[in-house]
Amino acid sequence: MGTGILIGSVAPVWAATEGREADNSSLFVWMFLGFCALIVVAQLIPAAMMLFGVVKGVKKETAEVVPVAAETAIK
Repeated sequence: MGTGILIGSVAPVWAATEGREADNSSLFVWMFLGFCALIVVAQLIPAAMMLFGVVKGVKKETAEVVPVAAETAIK
């Protein structure tokens, strides 16, 4: 239902601007550019996750290492 409302509200605007295109780009050109933008946005998601992982790793406190005596380690 939401898609129908969206298409119904965009269709008159799209039809009204059909004759005023200065760059002569058709619907398929805009679909291609939208697909390219989708690829770029999809690549930002793993990059953001990696950035948050690095920040979390830097922020994490390291546990203090307790030295073990050589006698205890041999037993």
